[in-house]
Amino acid sequence: MASIRDVAKLAGVSPATVSRVMNGTANVTEEKREKVLRAISETDFVPNEVARTLFKKSSKTIGFIIPSIQNPYFTQMADVIDRAAKELGFRILLCNVEHDLDRERSAIQMLISANADGIIIASNNSELQHELSQCEIPVVILDSLFRTKDVNAYIYCNYYQGGMMAAEHLHKCGCRKIVCIKGPQQLFTAQARYQGYVDFCEDNGIEQHSIECDYDFHAGMAITEELLSSYPDVDGIIACNDIVAISIYKILHKRNISVPEQIQLIGFDDVHLSSLISPELTTIHQPIEEMGRKAISIICDPDGLEKRGKQFVFPVHLIERETTCMKKPL
Repeated sequence: MASIRDVAKLAGVSPATVSRVMNGTANVTEEKREKVLRAISETDFVPNEVARTLFKKSSKTIGFIIPSIQNPYFTQMADVIDRAAKELGFRILLCNVEHDLDRERSAIQMLISANADGIIIASNNSELQHELSQCEIPVVILDSLFRTKDVNAYIYCNYYQGGMMAAEHLHKCGCRKIVCIKGPQQLFTAQARYQGYVDFCEDNGIEQHSIECDYDFHAGMAITEELLSSYPDVDGIIACNDIVAISIYKILHKRNISVPEQIQLIGFDDVHLSSLISPELTTIHQPIEEMGRKAISIICDPDGLEKRGKQFVFPVHLIERETTCMKKPL
């Protein structure tokens, strides 16, 4: 028996558009409506089999699944997504899954059962591919890239470029012992950032030094103690994100190590906190506003994409503040 996906494929639209035609709940062009109705007829699609999902009215709700509400990057992204959704008459249902795969799976099923109009997922769990393949609503993946094309789009930054940019900046500032605090290497974001650092060092004949750390404030403080013990002559530190960078600064300040005079420091993300500490944090800016708004626009108009699984890669740039500076020649 034909499914909603069969109808969508034949009509050249998304499953969400088929649902909208059946429901009559959203603006669909006459051309697309006719294609859907023709496909329904040709496939002998029986709406009764999926009536419980097709004939519900739009909930005007979009789910946003995040790994940790404690990370200000995700709370800042949630704020952007919430504002963008409200402008289009939607509301956001935020699901905090605390890096737990089972909770992610439950959140996806809950949002589908709640008749959400779409789901935005900030996840690095490629094991979600089965759940994603079953979704008949628009899905956008933030900050990651899976092998499956069973989602509408992937939105992420050029993290590799950011890693190179951070290493290059510290090198230009005169740092000669640069240590990279890399994020968990099973994560797409952390892998790309670290590889950018590695390639810059290899291209410029610079010795590589790295320590792995979770994207967490307390982990950052603990790793800083290890770093200072292992690399007593360090003069430049690349942190895996701004929160870890701030935790590094806390330990350096406690030890009366001046920043940037003795050790220069750079973070990633450019969250609001990075400009509120003193000295203000030099960081790699990620366009959170643009990324969040792009995610909402795709969820609300999935047929605007010419193909599923499309990747949207946003550039990053250096925000030079007070934790780095050009060293004066001796």
